[in-house]
Amino acid sequence: MAHETVRLAEYAAALRYEDLPAPVVQQAKECIIDTVAAAICGSTLPWSRIVIDYAERTGPGGKSRILGRGSAVQAPAAALANGALAHAFELDSLTRPGAGAHPGATVLPPALAVAQEKGADGRGLIAAFVAGNEVMIRIGRATGHTNEARGFHAPGTTGPFGATVTAGHLLGLDAGAMTNALGIAGSLCGGLLEFARGNGGMVKRLHLGRASEAGVLAASLAAGGFTGPRTVIEGQFGFLRVFCTAWDEAELTRGLGEEFLVSTTVLKRYPCHATAHPAVRAVRELQAEHGFAAAAVEAITVTATERMIERHNILEPADLMLAQYSIPFSVALGLCREARDPESWDETALADPQIRSLCRRVRLVRGGELSAVTIALTDGRRLERMLESGKLTDKFQRLTRAVLGERGATLYERLLGLEDERSLEWLG
Repeated sequence: MAHETVRLAEYAAALRYEDLPAPVVQQAKECIIDTVAAAICGSTLPWSRIVIDYAERTGPGGKSRILGRGSAVQAPAAALANGALAHAFELDSLTRPGAGAHPGATVLPPALAVAQEKGADGRGLIAAFVAGNEVMIRIGRATGHTNEARGFHAPGTTGPFGATVTAGHLLGLDAGAMTNALGIAGSLCGGLLEFARGNGGMVKRLHLGRASEAGVLAASLAAGGFTGPRTVIEGQFGFLRVFCTAWDEAELTRGLGEEFLVSTTVLKRYPCHATAHPAVRAVRELQAEHGFAAAAVEAITVTATERMIERHNILEPADLMLAQYSIPFSVALGLCREARDPESWDETALADPQIRSLCRRVRLVRGGELSAVTIALTDGRRLERMLESGKLTDKFQRLTRAVLGERGATLYERLLGLEDERSLEWLG
């Protein structure tokens, strides 16, 4: 062991806005803007309203705002709600390569909640956001996704660490207190993958809300002198050894202080699981180029990893959340509807006989990472597209129009200048 927890805490506590290269600031702002849009869109959904009602009922009297609702609550309640809202419709950001971490939905909610509570400015928010992600993404990489092999939903386990760092940064924790905060966060990790077996999909959204809330709790307790183990990540009974089946401790500090892993953030194009995005994009491009209708599709073959086949080859999704988790359903919807529009992903899509029928004709085959899609048409043609991994402005407008209307454009412009904002009380 090389005291990785302490080293991460020291780095995060010392990071300042002035340390950030301009491209890193831009990447962070884009992720923040994207997450705000995802949360505002998510605020309209039935499962989100349940969380919002709970947050408003249990956390009144605060200064931290629930996105899309505008109501002010205590910071932990706002972090819980906004984390659940940001992940409410599979619209939030991820990283490439994957690290089992959601840079926006688990780091922005606690950052915004504490920033609004403490009256922090835009630069403080950006610096805290980067600090949280630099720690969280490294922890995620160190797991090698093997926490999910044990049945944990990765963002619920890596998220509390990133949330804690970003909240602690805004609370002004020094290295010692930040180490304690991380030590506390390790006992707040959780989230089970059982939802992927066919029911209870709402809980998936709660995992990121709870991770966000945990960050505010851990950092706030540490600020008051509460302590936690200084080896919570790398220790014998620490996070990696308890939650994972294999791990690489070197990833915890690789490039620390030399490269910014927040730059690996990827913004989603479609409201479905990230594993489906390349295939959805490919079938849409082929349809646009060759002009065939969904009814003319005889079969679709998508290469995939063993993990994707095991978890995302859902041919008969029981509810909308499992439909978004399903690669075949997402591909089928992409050929029948405007897949970039969240309004396309509703209960009518789940019940649409054409989408359902096409979903059953999508076959995932082993072939490493998603690399190719082949479409067989009823007229005998075979179309193939190698896979590649909307602009932010367009996405922001689509996601916020139902709640904000024309005011969405004004909010977007203000977020573009986030680093110049003296306060954040207007963001809600």
